[in-house]
Amino acid sequence: MQQPNQNHTRAIVIIGILFFVFGFITWLNGTLIPFLKLACQLENDIQAFFVTSAFYMAYFFLAIPSSYILKRTGFKNGMALGLLVMAVGSIIFVPAANARNFALFLTGLFVQGMGLALLQTASNPYISIAGPIESAAKRISIMGICNKVAGMLSPLIVGALVLKNATAIEEQVLTTTNEVTKNQLLDQLAGRVITPYVIMTVMLVLLAIFIKWSSLPEIDVDKDEPTTATAGPAKTSVFQYSHLVLGVICLFLYVGVEVLAGDAIGAYGRELGMPLDETKYFTTFTLCAMLAGYIIGIIAIPKYISQQNALAVSAVLGLIFSVGVFVTSGYVAITFIALLGLANALMWPAIFPLAIKGLGRFTKIGSALLIMGIAGGAIVPLLYTSLKDKGITSNQTAFLLCTVPAYAYILYYALKGFAVGSQKKVMVEKSLHQDVVAN
Repeated sequence: MQQPNQNHTRAIVIIGILFFVFGFITWLNGTLIPFLKLACQLENDIQAFFVTSAFYMAYFFLAIPSSYILKRTGFKNGMALGLLVMAVGSIIFVPAANARNFALFLTGLFVQGMGLALLQTASNPYISIAGPIESAAKRISIMGICNKVAGMLSPLIVGALVLKNATAIEEQVLTTTNEVTKNQLLDQLAGRVITPYVIMTVMLVLLAIFIKWSSLPEIDVDKDEPTTATAGPAKTSVFQYSHLVLGVICLFLYVGVEVLAGDAIGAYGRELGMPLDETKYFTTFTLCAMLAGYIIGIIAIPKYISQQNALAVSAVLGLIFSVGVFVTSGYVAITFIALLGLANALMWPAIFPLAIKGLGRFTKIGSALLIMGIAGGAIVPLLYTSLKDKGITSNQTAFLLCTVPAYAYILYYALKGFAVGSQKKVMVEKSLHQDVVAN
């Protein structure tokens, strides 16, 4: 495999900048959900959570096309293009705010997701294979710190701008009988997003130019032969790699519970009667816990614990904290949701390299399939809000039903699923060896 042959640190710094951008934009959704619910006068959380659906479904539709784009552009140019697409999505927020049009906001989010799909399809395998695969989780943990530090800052910065005195505004809107006054209040509120998103657009364009002309080395995996293929005929399809297929399901569920813990924590608090001026900061608590988890990963992987064992421990913690949310209430329950960030931290760093290990020339399409799994962030939170808002179950039960099965499957993948293809290979090679000895 062709590796960046000089300075890995340089590549890690550049990709780290990109992961900072991922985090800042992705974790704004937790702020946008209550903001758009108020500014666009949405009826319930089901409508508000279309914010996450529009954003994360872009990954599902654009991940595979992204792999074909990367075949033509290469990793570096693909990353620059992804940033430009994200800039287009960001500037759409300006007419959306002026018209206070929820559908246009969702369009901007979907376009941002398109750009991120391309960016993530390029950057995640890049950082995974820019060094020994056994230590990929450590490198991705470093990326995770960049991602989550940005994610911690974004609700604090943008939330302070767009949701300043949100509770008072909400009360004014509810009590005002004059429609003109009410619309003026809502128009002023919606207009608060214009300046942050214009600044974001400019920064994304500048970063795209920087990446385009940077010294980031290109990695060519198209000529590499897979290393985990079973004995016998060469693999002709990426779907023949069981550990990858199972990994896509695992990543789908992981992203679902990660988004639930980060973006739905505020909605959970609102359901418990907590004021908007408090709940707008809850996403930051989850991200603080994730940051702690990434630091643990950098120190421990692979020196003290393997990637798959770290994933297993994380899944067990997820199960414990999910039950904790169910059996408690108030700020204790919110604390358990925030602690899910600790459980979730090492999941992406472990799942991604385990799933693409040995794919060789199938790496780009395999990465694209995994990026499609990010659509879990669109489905699982929406399932949670549908269960509670339609009166099917209580708030606590809805959360439990969306988390426990997911963490149970992640535990299975950590213990057995990641090695399904490898186990088959070992069994075939052992059988062939026995035949040779017998003959």
